[in-house]
Amino acid sequence: MYALTSYCAYLIVSIGLTVWVARTLSKNGFVFLTECFGHDQLLAASTNHLLVVGFYLVNLGWILLTLRFGTPPETAIDAIQFLSGKVGIVVVALGLMHFFNMNAIAKFGRKVGQWFREEQWAAKAGAGQA
Repeated sequence: MYALTSYCAYLIVSIGLTVWVARTLSKNGFVFLTECFGHDQLLAASTNHLLVVGFYLVNLGWILLTLRFGTPPETAIDAIQFLSGKVGIVVVALGLMHFFNMNAIAKFGRKVGQWFREEQWAAKAGAGQA
């Protein structure tokens, strides 16, 4: 009884948390991506969507893989400990994914921003010569 309920609660809470985090990061991250990519909103939107898809794939895969680990709970106390441990692992994984993505975006965004500035400089230099 406790095992099935705990597994269902784990899936509902973990998947719900993953969806909430993905939507929050996507909505609030768009401005950051737009700035990183030299105000290119199309590139920012495309990158944002790809990040969300990757975020879902990694986190949902992690949630499903970790479902099989641990001893199934037999009491209410076991169920609470089971859920807190499993959901805690998911929260840590979500946080790590967020920091990994932010680091990658910051590095990639600086490179794209550099390209954008170089293109602007070249366009200005070309216009000045004409």
